[in-house]
Amino acid sequence: MTGFDPLFRQAVDALQVQDRRRVLRPMTAVGKARFERPDGACLVDFSSNDYLGLSQHPALRERAADWAMRYGAGSGASRLVTGTRLLHEQVETRVARLKKTEAALLFASGWQANASLVPALARLSSEQLGAAPLIFADRLNHASLHQGCAAAGVRQIRFRHNDLDHLEALLKARDTETGLKLILTESVFSMDGDRADVPGLAAVAERYGAFLCLDEAHTTGVLGAHGAGLASEADGVHLIMGTFSKALGGMGAYIAGSRALCDWLINSASGFIYSTALPPAMLGAADAALELLPDLDEDRARVARHGETLRQRLHAAGLMTGASSTQIVPVLLGEAATALSVAAKLEAEGMLVAAIRPPTVPKGESRLRITLSAAHTEDDVRRLADGVARLCGVV
Repeated sequence: MTGFDPLFRQAVDALQVQDRRRVLRPMTAVGKARFERPDGACLVDFSSNDYLGLSQHPALRERAADWAMRYGAGSGASRLVTGTRLLHEQVETRVARLKKTEAALLFASGWQANASLVPALARLSSEQLGAAPLIFADRLNHASLHQGCAAAGVRQIRFRHNDLDHLEALLKARDTETGLKLILTESVFSMDGDRADVPGLAAVAERYGAFLCLDEAHTTGVLGAHGAGLASEADGVHLIMGTFSKALGGMGAYIAGSRALCDWLINSASGFIYSTALPPAMLGAADAALELLPDLDEDRARVARHGETLRQRLHAAGLMTGASSTQIVPVLLGEAATALSVAAKLEAEGMLVAAIRPPTVPKGESRLRITLSAAHTEDDVRRLADGVARLCGVV
């Protein structure tokens, strides 16, 4: 207890009144897509990003344990001191091969990678072109990209969500300005489950000499040839960010691109320079997931079918899922209290679904955010759809 605690308590109480307070809820994984609460209740997990169920795959668990036993629990230092191991380079080579790029660079998390890349590219623009960058950002980008822009001290030029005409108009209006033109967007958006037009983005970037950065966190492993992501379907993506913490079932992130890009990030990305390198266990899990990925087409097809089944049943019940076309399916409910109420009732019936509220989404756009996995059965998905339809009809 400190003299400052009343200040913190007052702020938390204000969040409670607005239905915006968050709390931590410990659970135990008891198999694929299943959690057990401390009271013993078992829940089907429709909230995690473990899209292929790889977090529980024996190959990831065994290689993570093996590399920890052989190489230690930690790396001991940052990559530029003594933290780089041959293991890091092995995983980076696998990432670059998957993404068909010259090189890749590992980071501790997707947040860290995104928050680091924007200041590094801003510095490049200032030092090499003598002007601040022009950052053209989709208005629904992940908070980590917004944080990167704030850290760079650069004001975003935001284009309407997935609106390539608006993006092109903004680029055209600033075509004569000298700073590096950066386009920041995601390939699949985490709260809406919709896809960007990656070939269209690449074409616009080419016309205006812009550097295209694509966040593939929710795409890698699930979409594209052999799970390579949507960037694999278009030439002209200059930087790809992705994570090991979603479809790849582990932890960590990467940036993939040219060798020159990665060399610059090694020398300028603060999140890389000043962070301890990923430990052997995380590297082992990532290595195993990347090895498995090309042979998981059946699992990717199952996830896609689950998404189609769920959307069809929800639409038949008159519920809105926005522009979702992937394994992320929002159920748009409006008010935070409504989303919380439905989520609580679903949990009472054994189904764990996240209620997403402001500030994660705008006021009045609270929703259930359903995430589907190859670990779910068809019965799981039908039961969820029926439960959501029934409960949303009575709130």
